[in-house]
Amino acid sequence: MIMLAPVMLAWAAAQNSSRPARGGSTGQVQLHNGLYHFTDDMAVHIEDLRGALVPAANNSIPVFDDKNSFVLRIADAEIAISTTAMSNVLNSYILARSDSPLKDVSIRVEKSELKIKGKLHSKGNIPFEMDATASVTPEGKIRLSAKSIKALHLPVKGLMDLLGTNLASLIKAGKLTGIQTEKDDLVLDPQQILPPPHIEGKVTGIRLDGNDIVQSFGHPEKLKTHHGRQNYMRYEGNRLRFGKLTMRDTDLTLLDMNPNDPFDFYLEHYKDQLVAGYSKTTPSFGLRVYMRDFNKLGQSEQPAKGHPR
Repeated sequence: MIMLAPVMLAWAAAQNSSRPARGGSTGQVQLHNGLYHFTDDMAVHIEDLRGALVPAANNSIPVFDDKNSFVLRIADAEIAISTTAMSNVLNSYILARSDSPLKDVSIRVEKSELKIKGKLHSKGNIPFEMDATASVTPEGKIRLSAKSIKALHLPVKGLMDLLGTNLASLIKAGKLTGIQTEKDDLVLDPQQILPPPHIEGKVTGIRLDGNDIVQSFGHPEKLKTHHGRQNYMRYEGNRLRFGKLTMRDTDLTLLDMNPNDPFDFYLEHYKDQLVAGYSKTTPSFGLRVYMRDFNKLGQSEQPAKGHPR
């Protein structure tokens, strides 16, 4: 294990003394082939992403140690979330309150459709199931259109009949964060259903791939460039803070020590991944940090050779 603190402190001092900060507070972000953890049991696979890191609320700059200090504003991206991860985030985040009207939701792909099961907690935990197709609304949200609905294994005419007027009104009024009802459809807002760090972006396409729900933001086809064998997260411009270091005119690339599988990154454990890796400083005082995958911490691994420009 190689400690990075001395190298990074020297780099930070050189950064601060030799470069002025760019105007504004928005830094650019690029990601390729990353598994980005939001919680222990919820992660998304980011094939490619381009966007900006924007300070949130009263924060002046993004801070890695505070996941509520910034928002990832997506311009173009292709992001896949497994139906298992989607079920986990609904149950542990959106529906976690004791008075939540829905409980124990599970989602899976079956015959190119989504099969959604759960319990109507507000009606004595009556089991229900719904077959739905996925599409995108003009506002960039995800629409789940019900094709068939059952409660207690009996057919139900529609979503309103299943939920009841009071429950449907409760969801429609936004009492469940990120979920609304429109006639027989459920509408999910990706900007609200995921835990922090929050994202901003308009979904422009959606498809089912195996057991994954794949979302397109903007025009992800623009990002289909040659990356070689590198999996990375790149931050450029303005200021960024992590640990005791504050970078100005940021030039930071986090690289996967093992590019044979996606870069498994977990913000809440980035320090452990950082300490398990090593870094290189570029002639222009940029920093290239080779990090161990979160799911490989504690394992012996040979570092990758070389670094991007």
